[in-house]
Amino acid sequence: MAEHPAYPVGLRLTGRRVVVLGGGQVAQRRLPALIAAGADIHLVSPDATPSVEAMADAGEIIWQKRPYEDGDLADAWYALIATSDDDANTRASLEAERHRVWCVRSDDADAATAWTPATGTSEGVTVAVLTSDARGRDPRHTAAIRDAVVEGLRDGTLVAPHHRTRTAGVALVGGGPGDPDLITVRGRRLLAEADVVITDHLGPRDLLAELPSSVEVIDAAKLPYGRFMAQEAINNALIEHAKQGKSVVRLKGGDPFVYGRGMEEVQALAEAGVPYTVVPGISSSISVPGAAGIPVTHRGVAHEFTVVSGHIAPDDERSLVDWPSVAKLTGTLVILMGVATIGKVAETLIAHGKSPDTPVALVQEGTTAAQRRVNATLATAAETVLAHEVKPPAVIVIGDVVNVVPSGPNPSA
Repeated sequence: MAEHPAYPVGLRLTGRRVVVLGGGQVAQRRLPALIAAGADIHLVSPDATPSVEAMADAGEIIWQKRPYEDGDLADAWYALIATSDDDANTRASLEAERHRVWCVRSDDADAATAWTPATGTSEGVTVAVLTSDARGRDPRHTAAIRDAVVEGLRDGTLVAPHHRTRTAGVALVGGGPGDPDLITVRGRRLLAEADVVITDHLGPRDLLAELPSSVEVIDAAKLPYGRFMAQEAINNALIEHAKQGKSVVRLKGGDPFVYGRGMEEVQALAEAGVPYTVVPGISSSISVPGAAGIPVTHRGVAHEFTVVSGHIAPDDERSLVDWPSVAKLTGTLVILMGVATIGKVAETLIAHGKSPDTPVALVQEGTTAAQRRVNATLATAAETVLAHEVKPPAVIVIGDVVNVVPSGPNPSA
């Protein structure tokens, strides 16, 4: 006769008595979820793991330091039987049956009246997976399915848009340095749920191809400016679409607040009364050197690193960088948006004390398939950019860390 599948149900255990027999590894794994559910938990066990003891010491559970006794389950709503005593487990299971208490057994699932599903949570959604076929009941397989579903919900590859609870607004998402795998999990999920995506050329463009055809993708560089400046046009587009009741993602390269004008957009949204959230991203100032094998700090070489914008040359009166002070720093200097001004930057650093032989690395299209690294010195940086046709976006690293190399081969290469 074919076995009937289990009937899935969510137990509401807040304030209700739950009895856990056994204080070992099974209890240690199961107790946090029961605590989170608000259950009135009574642990019956002569001993417990240090983690379970800590839960008792914190008052999260009530611990009776003794073996199971008949009657322990009389007033329970739910029981978890997980002792190392087979006889005690059997007697407790029979008691649970007499008192109509839902009972999970860690040693014999077929003798239990309930099974614990493999569960995971993402953004308030609980995923619970049960395998009903006794011939193929495999906890590892069940857990793998759970993990795949939860991970898909978290990173947006399993698209499940909100409908009733969805609210209009703008998410400023840092897309990372370029590799689509380096966007944050939250950023990818919000991108998958968006109605409108306003992006720029530094965002992870490969992710846009994964979006449903219903998503409107707007290239910020092609917005009609009219009498407005480019940034004002972007601000207006964000506000306009959000006020139409849409979920808007402003997809930016790197981190929104690292030379990304993210705060200007936040200020505009706040002034317009548009709700917003900021999702930090991996900054290219750290990730691109790392992808090129350059540590921005290294013991005995550099104890600090400084990130500077190079989009304005040092001799430009608009520059806010104290270049003479920067030249005196002994750590690593990372310059973003500095390809066009590297000649002036190098001259200024040398003029204020940096050695012309200071190592320089220029990493173009970092973390992408087109990544390339070109080495130089301060004295040769400008001519190297021209000779090798280095183009933006490129991260420039200045300092002795450029010459730090691994002591052996890369086993993952």
